[in-house]
Amino acid sequence: MSGTASMIMKRLEALSNPEAARFAQRFFKTGPGEYAEGDLFRGIRVPVLRKLSLTVDDVPMPELILLLESAFHEDRLLALLMLMRRFIRGDEPSRKRIYDIYLAHTRCINNWDLVDISAPHIVGSFLHDHPRTSLLQLADSERLWERRIAIIATFHFIRLGEFQDTLALGEKLLQDPEELIHKATGWMLREVGKRNLAALEDFLSRHYQRMPRVMLRYAIERFPEARRLLYLKGNL
Repeated sequence: MSGTASMIMKRLEALSNPEAARFAQRFFKTGPGEYAEGDLFRGIRVPVLRKLSLTVDDVPMPELILLLESAFHEDRLLALLMLMRRFIRGDEPSRKRIYDIYLAHTRCINNWDLVDISAPHIVGSFLHDHPRTSLLQLADSERLWERRIAIIATFHFIRLGEFQDTLALGEKLLQDPEELIHKATGWMLREVGKRNLAALEDFLSRHYQRMPRVMLRYAIERFPEARRLLYLKGNL
């Protein structure tokens, strides 16, 4: 392990909380056969990591990548926070490099919190001004987390009032086998509905009868109770 990355990991080790780590390993489903099987936690809260990220902001990129490749979840989260800060400040070549590093290390972005905190700010932000074919490639991936990156990245577009990519991926992921994708897709559809109810209702009119139940529940969460029940009972 190289010097700077090793020093940061020692700081993280000093912040570790074994009891919180045990809770996190249960919460993030790290047991045999679960979606994050074998992931390791130090038990450090996100606000602490955000604060730490401000103090190690000058880490050379190769060292930051070593942190992203760590076996510990919090190390990887810290690396993503640092990449996000650099992306926001960076010029076009720097942003492209960070985007490429991100996609080259999706094996390290391997839990829903890591995806959700980073995908809109790096993948979504970069693709706003570039061809978005990589979203379809990610959505076709055999890897759960790459498919989640695809749909969650569109949150960046949603915030700008652009919904077509979310709706297209939502249709593509209707038959996804994983509940974590159903939840993510339903969440993004709900965010579309907050800004353009007609766009969400048009999507639902075409697909609600074959949407996974969890996806539908997430998508219609903000609807009036009577209308929610009509969707859930299939009476529309």
